[in-house]
Amino acid sequence: MKKENITLYNGDCFEILPKIKENSVDCIITDPPYFLSNDGITCKSGKMVSVNKGKWDKRKGFDEVYTFNLGWIEESYRVLKEGGTLWVSGTYHNIYTIGSIIDSIDDFRILNNITWVKTSPPPNLSCRFFTHSTETILWVRKGKKSKHFFDYNLMKEVNGGKQMKDVWIMGRPKKVEKEFGKHPTQKPEEIIERIVLSSTQEGDVVLDMFNGSGTTGVVSVRNNRKYIGIELEREYFNLTKKRIDSETNKLKLDV
Repeated sequence: MKKENITLYNGDCFEILPKIKENSVDCIITDPPYFLSNDGITCKSGKMVSVNKGKWDKRKGFDEVYTFNLGWIEESYRVLKEGGTLWVSGTYHNIYTIGSIIDSIDDFRILNNITWVKTSPPPNLSCRFFTHSTETILWVRKGKKSKHFFDYNLMKEVNGGKQMKDVWIMGRPKKVEKEFGKHPTQKPEEIIERIVLSSTQEGDVVLDMFNGSGTTGVVSVRNNRKYIGIELEREYFNLTKKRIDSETNKLKLDV
C-alpha cells in the first residue's frame, strides 16, 4: 500500500529494511516481539487465558533471539539520519538483550529509560511473585555527539508546567482504538502520541518495522508525519490499512 506520505509493506522486515535508503528516517518507533509466548497463563477480562500471542512471539534460544534483535537494530542504525532517534518497547523478556546490543554499537546513545506504569494490569494468577505492571521504553539517538529534536516546552506544557519525568502512568488502548480489530500487544495511542510529539516535527519520516495494528501509523498521520510501516502478518497489515484509512477520512472531514 502506498499513498501520499504513507508506505505500508506486508512482508518480512529483514527483507524490506535493506531496500530503505540509508540516513533517510528521522525516527523509529517500534515494538518488537517480546518472545514471551511460553505456554504460560494470564488473566484477561477476568478469565484465565494462554499468554501465547502467535508463532512470531514464540520463545527461541538465546542465540536466535540475539541474532534477530541484532539484525533489526543494525538496520535501524543504517536507515536513521544523524541525530535521528529510536524508541523501542519491551519487558524483562527482551529489553535487556536489546539494551545490551544497542550499548555495543559505539555511535548509539541511550537518552532515556522510560517506565510505562499500567493503570490496570492483569492480576498475577499464580500469587507467587509481584504483579507485572510496567514496560520499558528505551529512547536512543544515532550519533553520540549529534543533536536530536526534543520538544521540551510542549512536554512541560502538557505536564502542567513541570518537567516531564521518565515514568509515564497510562492505561490500555481505548475501545475505539480496536473498532476494526485488535492486536495482542497493541499499544495505546496515548503513549505513541507522546513519543511522536516529543521527538519529531511535522514532515518527519517515522518508521515502524514491527507495525502490528498500525498505531504508530495512525498517530503519525494524525500529526502530519510521513510513515513507513512493515508488517509480516496479513491480518494485521489489513487492520492497519483500515485504521489509517479511517484516520485519513477523519482528517478530511475536519478540514
